[in-house]
Amino acid sequence: MPKFAANISLMFQEVPFLERFKAASSAGFKAVEFLFPYDYSADEIAAHLQENGLVNVLFNMPPGNWAAGERGMAALPSRREEFREGVEKAIGYAKVLGTPNLHVMAGLIPGGHTAEHRSAFIDNLKYAADKCAAHGINILIEPINQRDMPGYFLSLQASAHAICEEAGCPNLKVQMDFYHAQIMEGDLATTFRKYQARIGHIQIAGVPERHEPDTGEVNYPYLFDLLDECGYDGWVGCEYRPAKSTEEGLGWLKAFDLRGSSA
Repeated sequence: MPKFAANISLMFQEVPFLERFKAASSAGFKAVEFLFPYDYSADEIAAHLQENGLVNVLFNMPPGNWAAGERGMAALPSRREEFREGVEKAIGYAKVLGTPNLHVMAGLIPGGHTAEHRSAFIDNLKYAADKCAAHGINILIEPINQRDMPGYFLSLQASAHAICEEAGCPNLKVQMDFYHAQIMEGDLATTFRKYQARIGHIQIAGVPERHEPDTGEVNYPYLFDLLDECGYDGWVGCEYRPAKSTEEGLGWLKAFDLRGSSA
């Protein structure tokens, strides 16, 4: 069965962030992902990972001013230098944490993107991929649905894979979030099969409420079997908002006998 990583930015919010590592480990997870580590030192987070027997599989590069509503800057031509400073900062954290994947957020372009935005995005991805390759790190881009994040630059799987193809960087891959993909396109199984070779990470959540994966319209047991059938050996990030407490909602994990999955 797939290997599951708890997204501790959304899960285990019953306790402060640094206590969520222990909570995730106690719940049976062997890996975690999170949005951003930058409010804490890399050494502090690394200590919590080690203490709780966890690996970190993913976090995001700096997105700009998140609190002010910014959602990345890689496709914003005017933010090129700030983006590149963020690449260096993210790599510094990833080296200490042993993180293999960094997600690059493109940014919001409410009026519709232009060729200039696409060109800036590809140039910045090439820069980030080159810098990360020296440390064995993959960079990921993720199509995000327009309902949750109106104006986000990248929303469709085909668009993301076309950008990867054009950039031509071996360590540039697509983060396929089944939640976002179902909202925008559906046809999850066929889409995964089509693009599997360049899918570097998967995330899950119930649709449409973004709660546990055993709720809503997506047949996750079927998709988990598909991942096994196709030989997907990456992590599956549980990026959902628990409907009640996190622990109460982990019945889906127990039901599929996945507790204790290891790398």
